[in-house]
Amino acid sequence: MRVAIYFFICVDLSLALFEEPALFPLPFLATSIAEVICLTAFCGRLVHFASITSRVVFWKDTKNICIMVTIVLTLIDLIIYGSLEAVHIHGVRWSRALRPVFLISCPESRQIRRAFRSIRNTLPDILYVFLLFLFSVLVFSLMALKLFGDRGLRTAEGAPYFTNILEIAFELYVLVTTANSPDVMMPAYNVNWWYSLYFITYIIINTYIFMSVFLAVVYNNYRKHLKNEIRKLAYLKRHKMIEAFNLLKVQVGTEFVVKEATWRQLAKVVAPDISSSHLELLLRISDEGQKGHVDKMNFLRLADLLNIQVVTVNIKRHPLESWVPWIYQSSASLLVQRMVRHRIFVWIYDIIILINAIFIALDEKNPFISCAEWLFLSLYVMEILLKLYTYEPTAYFGRRQFWNWFDTLIIIAALVATVTNTSIQSGQYHYQQILDIVLILRILRLLRVIVSVQRFRVIVTTLMNIGPTMLTFGGLVFVVYYAFAVIGMEMFHSKVHFFDPNFTTPDALVCGNPALKGSAFARDRYCKNNFNDLASSFIVLTELTVFLNFPLLAGGFALVTHQAAKLYFILFHAVVVILVVNIFIAFILEAFFVAYSLEKSDIETAIEKKIQELGVGVQEEDVQDRKLTENMDTKDGSFSREDGDRRRTALKGLYCRIASKKYRTVDALLQRMFESEIAPEDEGPSLDEILNLSPSDIYPKSPNFENSA
Repeated sequence: MRVAIYFFICVDLSLALFEEPALFPLPFLATSIAEVICLTAFCGRLVHFASITSRVVFWKDTKNICIMVTIVLTLIDLIIYGSLEAVHIHGVRWSRALRPVFLISCPESRQIRRAFRSIRNTLPDILYVFLLFLFSVLVFSLMALKLFGDRGLRTAEGAPYFTNILEIAFELYVLVTTANSPDVMMPAYNVNWWYSLYFITYIIINTYIFMSVFLAVVYNNYRKHLKNEIRKLAYLKRHKMIEAFNLLKVQVGTEFVVKEATWRQLAKVVAPDISSSHLELLLRISDEGQKGHVDKMNFLRLADLLNIQVVTVNIKRHPLESWVPWIYQSSASLLVQRMVRHRIFVWIYDIIILINAIFIALDEKNPFISCAEWLFLSLYVMEILLKLYTYEPTAYFGRRQFWNWFDTLIIIAALVATVTNTSIQSGQYHYQQILDIVLILRILRLLRVIVSVQRFRVIVTTLMNIGPTMLTFGGLVFVVYYAFAVIGMEMFHSKVHFFDPNFTTPDALVCGNPALKGSAFARDRYCKNNFNDLASSFIVLTELTVFLNFPLLAGGFALVTHQAAKLYFILFHAVVVILVVNIFIAFILEAFFVAYSLEKSDIETAIEKKIQELGVGVQEEDVQDRKLTENMDTKDGSFSREDGDRRRTALKGLYCRIASKKYRTVDALLQRMFESEIAPEDEGPSLDEILNLSPSDIYPKSPNFENSA
């Protein structure tokens, strides 16, 4: 069902590629039938939800209401647009901008909805700052009108300089981004250098102070609201586990506990594929004193325990040790192995990589440089062979040995490309292609420095850990881009046309629109920056995001429509750059701080400590050096119940680690941190309070959270 819904969402969103203005035009009948099919699928999903959900819950769910309203509005728009097309009247497909609602409201898109909630919660606070910022721009605009309006100044294009209050406000708004600096200042600066103080003051106040305040407000509010939601989830999890304990508890002496048999039965029901050895390990952790029952505090950790991944570690000898032990165990062989494992071996190859970087920057046509490349390549191949000789191959190329895979694949690809490049003597086109590949692979080899420097690896690993969470904001940016692209296509399509650069016709020189005659837009040949299809619209919006010649783009489209069209570009900047990009920066900062601090401080949860106490904890980085191979535990085994057998049990083939060591979401990182702040005896607010009250209402119940906030 998830795959089907996402398929129909993708089809629905991609229809903009085939509808006028289209990249691949299709008849309206074809696109409308496809859209109706998608809407039918969305209706079917709603009916399915309604059939398995209570009526009260269904109608309280905002996303269901949004989907129904969007379906109705889309059908109305289809009928109106189709009727107008039947009588050859061109209409506006305004409902296309609502299509991202289906993506946002999809039950599986909860992370995107959370991002939108962060924006919604942040909006009231940032609105006051934005209004104050606009007030500052207007005050400076009035000052500019009085300073420069009556002096008869002209811009470089010969237009009157700062004589219209709206034009002044737009130019100063753009100046905040520095996209038109110093052009906007030059007419006044050429008259008197004192006028530059006005623009410098404006930039200090609005660019540096206000833009920094925007980021501070967004970051502070995003962090606060995100943590509020995670606190709420943590309390909800605690409440549900307490509720489960109350259903299963029995009294033993003076305390309430869950019997071992009941605990086993519950674990098997929740995780039916769990092996007996895995189950025994979890019970050893939960039943601290081996009393035959689990107390409340340990029962509350069951959800975390079930996330522990038990991995079978098979101690395997190197194949050469089995085939030719008299050679592999000889003095010379052991000396080679010790040399490869020594830190100096790594340092030597770090120096080789740096020297190789210098040679890459030198002239490729020099015969000495060309021969040196073969030398470096030979040294890299020798390094791989020595490591495979020293380390057990299946451990060296384990599932989590990313850097070993990366290093080996780069070297093999560079070797194949270099040999092919040398062998080919004819076919200049293919020869150049292979040469380009060789050069790229040689540069990529420099990334091997990351493998050697531990602090580099920590930073890169942290970025890789938070990488999947960036997809959330990737979806958010896509939704905003899609809505603005559709609106832009309705407003500006067919206003600007692209002609081949070789064309010198009058239309080609003005991008197909006489209104652009003499404009900087046409003079700089920006004709391909248009809204004539979805792909081109996305490119223009990307350029606007980085403010690549923002005033030139906005001015060009204002010339071919109306000066009020500049409001579209200002609104896009306010929504995307000031709000969404700052939200994204806040998200990256929070995610990196949490992930990096956990990596750097090596924080262990109570469960991880217990695993180490039982003697069944093996560090992941030890796997390769111990010549171990990792496989998921599919064999049943048993744990000895004697403390003296703990180490033997670990070496027997089991070690444990928290499965979410590399967290897929920032929520998981924050939830882990927040749960450690909840006192074991703190049951939190009631379920009704958790579900109905705002997160801030929970604070009085949790002094730990209040202090952390």
